[in-house]
Amino acid sequence: MVLEILLQIINEIITAAIVVVTASFLLYNLTRNLRNRVARTSSVVLACVTFAYMGDVFISLDPTSEVYAITLRLQWIAIAFIPSATFHLSDALLATTGLVSRGRRRLAVRVLYIISTIFTVLALLTDNLVEPVATANTISLQGRTILPIFIIFYIVINGVAFINVQRARLRCLTRSTQRRMAYLQVAILMPSLGIFPYSVLLNPGEEFSLISVLLVNTANIIVILMIVFLSYPLSFFGSDQPDRVVKSELLRFFLRGPGTGLLALVVIIFTTQATRIVGLRGEDFMPFAVVAFVLLWQWTIAIYLPAIEKWLIFRDEDAEQIAKLQDLSDKLLTRDDLLQLIEATLEATCDYLRVEVAFVATLIGSRLEILQSIGLLEITDENLQAEQENLLKILSEAINDDAIALHRWNEYWIIPLYSRRNMSEAPIGFMGIEAQSEQIDLAEDAQEMLGTFVERASQTLDDVLLQGEIFAALEGLLPQITMTRSRAGILEYRANPNQSRSSKPNRPDRDEVFEQVRAALRHYWGGAGISHSRLLEWQVVQDEIKNGTDNPVHALREVLKQAIEKQRPEGEKHLNSPEWILYNILNMRFLEQRKVRYVARRLVMSESDLYRKQNAAIGAVTDTLIDTEFDISDL
Repeated sequence: MVLEILLQIINEIITAAIVVVTASFLLYNLTRNLRNRVARTSSVVLACVTFAYMGDVFISLDPTSEVYAITLRLQWIAIAFIPSATFHLSDALLATTGLVSRGRRRLAVRVLYIISTIFTVLALLTDNLVEPVATANTISLQGRTILPIFIIFYIVINGVAFINVQRARLRCLTRSTQRRMAYLQVAILMPSLGIFPYSVLLNPGEEFSLISVLLVNTANIIVILMIVFLSYPLSFFGSDQPDRVVKSELLRFFLRGPGTGLLALVVIIFTTQATRIVGLRGEDFMPFAVVAFVLLWQWTIAIYLPAIEKWLIFRDEDAEQIAKLQDLSDKLLTRDDLLQLIEATLEATCDYLRVEVAFVATLIGSRLEILQSIGLLEITDENLQAEQENLLKILSEAINDDAIALHRWNEYWIIPLYSRRNMSEAPIGFMGIEAQSEQIDLAEDAQEMLGTFVERASQTLDDVLLQGEIFAALEGLLPQITMTRSRAGILEYRANPNQSRSSKPNRPDRDEVFEQVRAALRHYWGGAGISHSRLLEWQVVQDEIKNGTDNPVHALREVLKQAIEKQRPEGEKHLNSPEWILYNILNMRFLEQRKVRYVARRLVMSESDLYRKQNAAIGAVTDTLIDTEFDISDL
C-alpha cells in the first residue's frame, strides 16, 4: 500500500515534469524558428504530448467525476492526432534531405489529419471508440467497437513514419547528419508510445495496480528523456547559426527554462514533507524555499556554465577561439560609451581649470571634425575646415615640444592628441579649452593635472578610431559570409534524382544581397565592403569589366552608380521633393560621402527618419541590381 502511494506520487511528479519539459521546448520552437517546416511539425508533436500529460496532471488534482470523464475524453484530441503529427514530422525530415514530395506524401498528410479529426469526434461525442466506466474509486475509459481500427491506424502510421526517417538517414552524407538522424529515428516514436492509451486495453481499475503504475513510471521516465533527446537534433534544422551556437543556446535554454521549472516543481512537492522535520508548516515555508532554490540554481548556472560549455561544446582550438571572441566582446565599447568617457574627461578638465567650454576634435587624414564638447561651443566643423591650414600648422609645431603643447587659437588653448598605437608623430586630434587669459600661464601642478586629462583623452580618442576601424572591417566582411547552417544542407544530403537539373541560376536571397549592397555603398570609395564583396562575382560586374573598366572594384563602383542613377526621377532636381528623397540620400550619403547630420539638415528631417529612408533607398538599389543580374543570367 505504501509502495503504491509512493509510486503514484512519483508518477504525478514525472507527469508534471513532462509537461514542463515539453511545454518549454514547444515555446522554444514557436519563438525560435517557426518558419522552418521541421520546427513547425515538431511543435505539433510537442503540443500533443503537452496536452495529453496536462490532462494527467489535472486528473491528479481529484476533480469531480463529471470533469474527470470529460478530461479523459479531451486527452483523445492529442492521442488521435499524435500519429498524424509524427508522420508529418517524418515527411518534413525527408523533404529536408532533398526528397521533396511530388504530391502523394502531401496528400497523405492531409488525409491523415482528416482521419485523426474523425477519431477525435468519435472519442469526444460518441461511445463508439471509447466509453467511460465507473469503478470503485475512479473512472476508466474502455475500448469499444472502433478501437481496433484506431490501434491499427496508430501502429501503421507510426511504422511508416519510422521508415521515412530511415530513408532520410540513408540520404545523409556527413557523419554529423547521419548521427542526428539516427537520434531522431530512435526518439521519434517515443511521443506516440508515451501517450498511447494503454488503460483501454486493461480491465477497469487495473491501470492503478502496482505493476501498472510501475510500468507507467518507467515509460514516463523514458518519455521525458526521449523528449530531450528528440529536441537536440531537431534544433539544427532550419537554423542559420553554427552548430556550436545552436548547442550553446539549447544548453542555456534547458538549464534556465525546463531546469528551473523542474527544480521549482520538486521543491514545491517535497517542501511539505521536509518541513515536518523542523516543525514548520509547508504552505508557509514553500514560497521561501522555491525562491531560495531558484536563486541558488541561477547562481550555480552563472558560475559553472562556462565550464560546462567548454566540456560539452567548445573543445581544443574552438575553446581558444571562443575565448578570444568573448574577450573582444568584453573589451569593445560602443561609440556612445567612448564619447561618454571623453565627455567625462572634458567635464573634469573644466572643473579643475574653472572654465566652462572644452571640446575634442578628430584629425582623420586632413579632415577636422568636432567629436565631443562641453558648454556653449561657438565653433563648428565648418569653422575648423576654414582654419584647417592654420590649425595643422599649430599642431605640427607642437610635435617637438617636450612639455604639454599648449597653444593659443582664437579664444581657446589647444593641445594635440597622439596615438599610442602606431607611435606616429602626427596627431590624431586635439583638445580645446576655453582660454583663461591671453598668455598661457598655467602653474606647474595645473600643467601636470592637465597632462593627465590629455593622456586620458588621447587614449579614449585612440580607442574611438581603432574600434571604428574594427567595426568598418566587420561591416564590410560580415555580409560576404554566406555559408550558414541552413546552406550546409546542400552538402549534407544526397541530391534528389527526380529534381530537375536546370542550368538556370537561382534568384539570390534579397536579405543577403541587401547586406552586401549596404556594405559596398558604405565603403564606396574604399574598404573591405567593396574590395572583398561577393558582388564582384556577379555577371553584371563581369560585363562591366569586359566593357573596359580597369579593375573589378572600379567595375562594381560603376555598377552601383548606375543602379543609383536608376533611382533618379525625371525632370528638374529638387532637394526636398518626396520623389527625389531616396535619390538625394543615396547621392549625398554614399557618392558624396556626407555625414548623417549634414544630410539630415539639408533634407530637413530627423536622423532617425533619415536612417529609415536610407534603408529604403538601399533596398531600391538592391532590387535594381537583382533584377539586372537576373535578367542578364536569363539571356
